[in-house]
Amino acid sequence: MKFSKEIKVGILTVGAIALFIFGYQYLKGRNLLRSDRSFYAVYNNVEGLTSSAPVTINGLRVGNIDDIDFLDGSGRLLVKFHVDESFSFSSESVASVYSTSLIGGKALAIVPNYESTARQAKPGDTLQSNTDDGIQGKVMEEFIPLKDKIEHMVVSADSALASISQTLSPKTRLAITSSLDEVNRTLVSIRTISNNANQLLTDNRKQLDRTIGNLDKTTKNFAAISDTLARVEIAGTVKELQVAVAKFNIVLDDIASGKGSLGKLMTDDSLYNNLERTTRQAEMLMQDIKLNPKRYVHFSVFGKKPGEYEKPEDREQ
Repeated sequence: MKFSKEIKVGILTVGAIALFIFGYQYLKGRNLLRSDRSFYAVYNNVEGLTSSAPVTINGLRVGNIDDIDFLDGSGRLLVKFHVDESFSFSSESVASVYSTSLIGGKALAIVPNYESTARQAKPGDTLQSNTDDGIQGKVMEEFIPLKDKIEHMVVSADSALASISQTLSPKTRLAITSSLDEVNRTLVSIRTISNNANQLLTDNRKQLDRTIGNLDKTTKNFAAISDTLARVEIAGTVKELQVAVAKFNIVLDDIASGKGSLGKLMTDDSLYNNLERTTRQAEMLMQDIKLNPKRYVHFSVFGKKPGEYEKPEDREQ
């Protein structure tokens, strides 16, 4: 069977129109090949909900928004949406508008009432409506008290700055500026000293290396001497020294008690008196020899007799 060109063109045109309608509905989130059910909900404010927005149950997408239009002159809005036939819920379930992200985007969530004994929702039923603040609402609830605190902090800071500005007179500000200049000059001086110190260390690096090397050798020598001293029998030497000290103490005790010649010399007064008397007599003898040398030394060529003895004067008297 042959078709004319007009029939072929007509079939292609109908097919294109059907494909366009199917694609358009599919892009809107509605699959014409699957049966679905349409429901309604009335809101005072849809919070930016738009057509083709998703409809979810427990987070799973089960449909889309078909249409949003004014219900009456009071400004209430009638939202029409469809849900796949695969899931059933009661007529007392709630259709809640919520935010899908922080940057916007609204969706419709059906909150089933599992404990309800009411009948199952039928196509064309109007569900109870609700608007959930969602993430944005929670953020705003947390942000508003923080905003109040920040405003209070800014006001307090502004008051403090005003008080400081009133307290600081021109002379005080000038003094602060001068102090900052002094601090800056001090920092410059410190930087200069640091550079000079670095230059000094660089110029004398060889001498410092030699000094450190000599110090290292001295430390090693001292360690060797310490090891040598540690190997000496110090205990025996100390013991011998203790014995010598004990003997010396015995000698000192004998001297103190008058034993021996040195002890008698130190403690007996008669020996001292005899020694003193002998010394005095020797001195008198020397004096007599000086005064009467002829008595002790006689020399005469012609045999002259010596003169009579003259008793010397006792200088001790």
